[in-house]
Amino acid sequence: MIIDGKKIAAKLREDLKKKIIDLKSTFKSVPGLTVILVGDDPASKIYVKNKEKFSKEVGMNSEVLRYPKNVEESVILDKIIELNKDKKISGILVQLPLPKHISQKKVIETILPTKDVDGFHPVNVGNLSSGYDSSIPCTPLGCFLLIKKIEKNLSGKHAVIIGRSNLNGKPMAQLLLKENCTVTITHSKTKDLKEECRKADIIVAAVGKPKLVKGDWVKKNAIVIDVGINKTESGIVGDVDFDEVSKVARAITPVPGGVGPMTIVCLLNNTVECFKRANS
Repeated sequence: MIIDGKKIAAKLREDLKKKIIDLKSTFKSVPGLTVILVGDDPASKIYVKNKEKFSKEVGMNSEVLRYPKNVEESVILDKIIELNKDKKISGILVQLPLPKHISQKKVIETILPTKDVDGFHPVNVGNLSSGYDSSIPCTPLGCFLLIKKIEKNLSGKHAVIIGRSNLNGKPMAQLLLKENCTVTITHSKTKDLKEECRKADIIVAAVGKPKLVKGDWVKKNAIVIDVGINKTESGIVGDVDFDEVSKVARAITPVPGGVGPMTIVCLLNNTVECFKRANS
């Protein structure tokens, strides 16, 4: 089975649209998302454009604040503080990566945890690892929802995550642990990555290495989630060799069209949840 992220995300957006209509009826206002974009990174510009498009599609207020790449760090931090105080803004997102002269850590920690729709603030990271309500990073949340579409009961499953980043690997592990999976996090120092993957019922690959995961790395009927987006001479490919692995796996995400659309819909969902918590 090819897991159609576009189709699943479209259905989730329809559900969000209905939720926002209900929220507007109850609270006489709708969630508001503000995105800060620094510089002109082409991938970031496309991603932000899609966020803006789908925010408006589901009926929430959306704003993009654009700054040149040489903007002073203090300007960004001051703007975040201003947005923190604005009750019309439910969620704040600063598009990563940032120019080197701007501290990613400072930026993330300046956003109020209650408006941190990316789920990167240390308070939200701690809440996730402790099993409390929090904003969950959008990409791992999207991966998790795709896995649950294929297998509702994950208890006892062995999940292997390739990549230990704060953006995906670590929060992905927390989500799967909460479902009673046995979780192995692998990385560049793992001695026998192939052997670790061959044990897995679920593989989540997010390392940025084109077609790293081969067909003989995957046991029959495994669920394979490919987070990688790699530009090659033959086009965009994932971290998984789709042609080989699709012949073995029970279900697999394509690249593009798998995880990407889910990341954006999870951002919108996080914004709605922030709005609900602020108004509860």
